[in-house]
Amino acid sequence: MDLVALEAIRGLKYRYFRTLDLKLWDEFADTLADDCRGRYGTHALGEPPVLDGRAAIVAFMRENLGPGIVTTHVANHPEIRVDGDTATGSWLFEDTVLATEWGALIRGSGYYADEYRRDPDGAWRITATGYRRIYESSQSLADTPSHRLLSNMWAEPS
Repeated sequence: MDLVALEAIRGLKYRYFRTLDLKLWDEFADTLADDCRGRYGTHALGEPPVLDGRAAIVAFMRENLGPGIVTTHVANHPEIRVDGDTATGSWLFEDTVLATEWGALIRGSGYYADEYRRDPDGAWRITATGYRRIYESSQSLADTPSHRLLSNMWAEPS
């Protein structure tokens, strides 16, 4: 068992979520192989997006997760199988999305299925990623009169 590779892949997926939530687009891009395939199972945007290539995935995230969208992702229960310089992984995740401009709260959970590769520079990167939802729910924050967003790192100071 390649424990070094397992730990590197775990760190890679955690970095993927951290840089996504913090909108660190250059660092997020570095978690993805140039030829990465993204298959995201959200229905909040209509048809689930099918994205091919690092540039397409990063552009989609940058465009759709701007300052008016606050996200948090939590990943657990990794099942990672390493085979030399490639690997596969499954991750349970939960996400919370606050669409501040639309007054909506979206929550969900599902399982990511990933493929990984150790690139020539020695770094592990995601070559395919996507998820299948267990559930996704949305509620209008107008239906929750007591709701107040007390902090948003992307909001203009008032």
